[in-house]
Amino acid sequence: MTDSKETARTRGAGAKRRRLMEAAADVVHRQGAERTTIADIARAAEVPVGNVYYYFKTKDELVAAALSEHERHLNLLVSQLDRLPGPRERLKGLIEGWVGQRDLAARYGCPTGTLAAELGKRDEGGLDVEAGRVVRILLRWVADQFRELGQPDPEGLALTLVGAYQGMSLLANALRDPGVMDREGARLIAWIDSLHAA
Repeated sequence: MTDSKETARTRGAGAKRRRLMEAAADVVHRQGAERTTIADIARAAEVPVGNVYYYFKTKDELVAAALSEHERHLNLLVSQLDRLPGPRERLKGLIEGWVGQRDLAARYGCPTGTLAAELGKRDEGGLDVEAGRVVRILLRWVADQFRELGQPDPEGLALTLVGAYQGMSLLANALRDPGVMDREGARLIAWIDSLHAA
């Protein structure tokens, strides 16, 4: 086999794996980890079910892939926000991004938060710890923004902001009201505007 054929095969396998990871993140968010089957993910990725096992041996491996996909999306978001001129603009951009997902949040909740809550009810597996790790990435980034603003207790403020997001996405989902995200997002932006830089 020529190198170019091998490279094309590797690239094709990588693309299929990426499709499966993206489908896992989407399907698990919409259905929950327990209700999702490997066949559901294969169907969403347009991959034959038998091929899934080449990349992921168990459903838990697919759930871990969904968490990796959430982390990838978070890292992309953070890298975009880091291009904004200052920490206040970055925090407000984060909130605006959350509000921009209001319809999805009202229907399914926060992708990482709902999955973390579901996985936290399991007795085994370690996926709950992995979900917590993804949330910690966001908390650290938010704390860094508060620190750059010169705010006392940046870690506590990060917990407040991320906790407010989790609460508003949970309430938007429970009430099936995307307007909760709009109203609470505006309140959070006003709070960020009220903070005085040191």
